[in-house]
Amino acid sequence: MLTQDQIDFFNETGYLVVPDAVTASELATIKTDFATWVEDSRSHAQSYGEMINGKPRFDTETGHCAEKPLLRRVNAPHEISPAFFNVMSNSRMTDMVADLIGPDVKLHHSKINSKLPGAATAVKWHQDFPFTRTAMTPLVTALLMMDDVDEENGPLEVCPETHRGPLHSLWHDGTFTGAVANDVTENARKNHVTCLGKAGSVCLMHTRLLHGSAPNKSTNPRTLFICVYSAVDAMPLSPSPVPCTYQGAHCTRP
Repeated sequence: MLTQDQIDFFNETGYLVVPDAVTASELATIKTDFATWVEDSRSHAQSYGEMINGKPRFDTETGHCAEKPLLRRVNAPHEISPAFFNVMSNSRMTDMVADLIGPDVKLHHSKINSKLPGAATAVKWHQDFPFTRTAMTPLVTALLMMDDVDEENGPLEVCPETHRGPLHSLWHDGTFTGAVANDVTENARKNHVTCLGKAGSVCLMHTRLLHGSAPNKSTNPRTLFICVYSAVDAMPLSPSPVPCTYQGAHCTRP
């Protein structure tokens, strides 16, 4: 699925944006399922549903209400939607990941991160690897753009080549913040690249790469289906941040 130039670019920078990572039909079906969940969230005053670890499956943002639904996360949507399962396990996106760390890959976890119009959610600069420590080969996070992503609706921002640098602590003054130190953030912002694309595009990202995103300042949604993969022989060194069924399942086309 990927050219050698694209693979080399990923290895050098730690990220790669590719259009048409899923078919139009695949995109339409997952968008329909997510729209159904957004509509259903109107009947809930707070986060709801239950994962296998007892935590909510559907996470709502402060200010969520029936009139203005702010569903910001769906944990492990592949467990409850055949459409999301298919995209996660058997799509062009899966093949692209296999080109980077394959030939065979397996699922680590999946989730949807959404910034609906008016959402205030901002993601502080961080690296994913502290949450997904794995021995041997690197993990790749595939961030599938379910909507058109532009400068105004909270796009992903990455700092190229930081996957080859140090791992930065997410603890400061004895408190877990989920973010790197202020000086690291400032340097990342000075050198950042904004990942834009049409719906159906994917950003493939090394899990050691520094990244973050700003709030959605537009009237357009920005929804990402996020799947994290490893090579089949990679051994996890810490629990998954999103425990799920099918964790470790092979995701390779026949």
